[in-house]
Amino acid sequence: MPVELEMAFRILLAAVLGGIIGYQRERADKSAGIRTNTLICVGAALFTVVSIYGFEAADPSRVAAGIVTGIGFIGAGSIIRRGGGIVEGLTTAATIWAVAGIGLAAGAGLYIISVVTAVVVLTILMLPRFTP
Repeated sequence: MPVELEMAFRILLAAVLGGIIGYQRERADKSAGIRTNTLICVGAALFTVVSIYGFEAADPSRVAAGIVTGIGFIGAGSIIRRGGGIVEGLTTAATIWAVAGIGLAAGAGLYIISVVTAVVVLTILMLPRFTP
């Protein structure tokens, strides 16, 4: 497969996986839905692809570390503290973090692990909440 076609496949795979997870979040009426999760997954995949193919002498792991750090700020913005000590948005923040990881994996060409991780994340999100 030509290199640019493989790069495009990686981005498209990230879009599909992020979109599926985002669709579930949107159906659950959460703030980070299909567009947010898809964009995060695609962005992480793009940065990974560019770091691998765009800069021959660069270390791609440095870009991955930057994505992991940067995505924490987006996740932190989704956490809301309400009166009475109630904290909301932790699952959304964790989902954003996981979706960025899926995008990194897809962008690095780790197709099976990105799909398996997306299935695991989706399964976890679909489990009923346990409240004692």
